[in-house]
Amino acid sequence: MTASNSHITILTLDVTGLNAPSKRYRLANWIKSKDPSVCCIQETHLMYKDTHRLKIKGWRNNYQANGKKKKKAGVVILVSDETNFKPTKIKKDKEVHYTMVKGSIQQEELTILNIYAPNTGAPRFIKQVLRDLQRDLGHHTIIKGEFNAPLSILHRPMRQKIIKNIQDLNSALDQADLIDIYRTLHPKSTEYTFFSAPHRT
Repeated sequence: MTASNSHITILTLDVTGLNAPSKRYRLANWIKSKDPSVCCIQETHLMYKDTHRLKIKGWRNNYQANGKKKKKAGVVILVSDETNFKPTKIKKDKEVHYTMVKGSIQQEELTILNIYAPNTGAPRFIKQVLRDLQRDLGHHTIIKGEFNAPLSILHRPMRQKIIKNIQDLNSALDQADLIDIYRTLHPKSTEYTFFSAPHRT
């Protein structure tokens, strides 16, 4: 992205661990080939002491939430040097399931929240994150990540509890004045959805 562009591209990727050097190398090459403005990565499984391992040339703006004692969860927001992002606030949770960075790109305020929700209790977790960060989420907020919970039913049979969780989660998103852009543009598509049989989500 050059300074004259008025848009940004944001990619998200669940990597299921970045401890192997070969996997970090492939990720770096993939990011460079796609050349997004921002890349949100979930499930890094890196520890706090390993923060230096995820370095990509041209991506010095690196906002990570990594575990202190265990290799679990972990999220990162990478911002391209070409984006000219100026951070003003960074927040992470202790359980390393989200990182939020607030700042400006081309004099436009922007908040980016990258979430990796736990496999169980994901809707409750996401609602709590939205409540905890409500003062930081403004008109220009982008939430990316792995919710581990559907936001729509999409014609598949579901238990009543899951349907209630979907409704509760969508209600929380509505209260925060957030919309699912992908679902708005593609209301019937299942192309970028995944059904987990063990979790029935």
